[in-house]
Amino acid sequence: MKWEDLRTERCPVARGLSVIGDRWTLLVLRDCFLGVRRFEQMQERLGITRHILADRLRKLETEGLLRREQYMEHPPRHEYRLTDKGKAFYPVLVSLIAWADQNVPSDQGTAMTLLSRETGKPIQPVLTDANTGRPITHRDVIASKN
Repeated sequence: MKWEDLRTERCPVARGLSVIGDRWTLLVLRDCFLGVRRFEQMQERLGITRHILADRLRKLETEGLLRREQYMEHPPRHEYRLTDKGKAFYPVLVSLIAWADQNVPSDQGTAMTLLSRETGKPIQPVLTDANTGRPITHRDVIASKN
């Protein structure tokens, strides 16, 4: 099954993977959240081929997570900015960072620490139920098939 085929699945995990389900797409989004906006900067940071990067940026733009804005006329140059839909992905990325730090540690330590803008102290992300304020775990939730 191809990534695009997942787009029509009823399962929300499959549909989500159809948009962000490969490593390059996730790393491009990570860099966008870190303030990297220009193609050349992304290519240099990621060590990715121009073809693959252009493909991932085009897909993220088509899916509405990024928008392209021209910053130079001659020659035409663009940068990529997160849309509201792209910004809505941030909690997923933060959850992945926290999960990886806890469950897939690096011998060299973590490359980033998430800090509160208000206090400057490290944050401890927790997924909570908006109705009850209680943390969500696999023991507290049942996935109901519709």
